[in-house]
Amino acid sequence: MAKKSMIEREKKRERLVAKYAAKRAELKEIANDESRPMEERFKARLKLAKLPRNSAPSRLHNRCQLTGRPHAYYRKLKVSRIALRELGSAGQIPGLVKSSW
Repeated sequence: MAKKSMIEREKKRERLVAKYAAKRAELKEIANDESRPMEERFKARLKLAKLPRNSAPSRLHNRCQLTGRPHAYYRKLKVSRIALRELGSAGQIPGLVKSSW
């Protein structure tokens, strides 16, 4: 189980990304538009830099929904390999058969 503080920090980042997504997209569009004057594009980049760092989508990290583990994460199921094995052994994932020989 991951530390509660790390799980909460990740949730906070998700909220910030959602909150600033529209503003970030708008400023990026202005900053990357070649037809606009250089001063206007530069101001948009400065405004973009003033936004909170944790509002950038690249700072998000996938975590297991059950344990909060950040490594060995299956995107399709949103769980880690360890949680997947436990759920599979318990028969809670349809179609998954744990291999043993």
